[in-house]
Amino acid sequence: MTTPVAILMGSDSDFERLEPAVKTLREHGVDPVVRVLSAHRTPAEACQFAESARENGFRVLICAAGGAAHLAGVIAAHTSLPVIGIPLDNAPLGGLDALLATVQMPGGVPVATVGAGRGGPINAALLAIRILGVADPDFAKRMDDFRTQQHDRVLEKDAAIQARL
Repeated sequence: MTTPVAILMGSDSDFERLEPAVKTLREHGVDPVVRVLSAHRTPAEACQFAESARENGFRVLICAAGGAAHLAGVIAAHTSLPVIGIPLDNAPLGGLDALLATVQMPGGVPVATVGAGRGGPINAALLAIRILGVADPDFAKRMDDFRTQQHDRVLEKDAAIQARL
């Protein structure tokens, strides 16, 4: 079986902003497949990837795009796998256009959408792991451990602030 998660982006110029998603997935035991596939410039290849994703062992597809941001919707239209859309915060509208294009899917074509900006790629990776955790206790435990680590870090930071006062 291949890795259970693929990250698709509309342009290679998006990769730098998606590296936190790759890093987060790897920290939790997933080495994702990362591809450049455009809803507009390589539609046949994007659709073929989506249509064969399940038989190729994928369980969750993460799609990032800015501007018109049709990639997640096109992928979701061609698979029954969970699709997570990351609207990229490109100029001139700061990601609002991508957010609306990603979140406003017609009924019957669901795309889970995370926020535009720095948190989006990390949250997409964490959501993918949570989805995997529904059927895989190892991933569920990783997310439980992650939540505990976040909790402990916040309390440590609070204690450090309190000590400064």
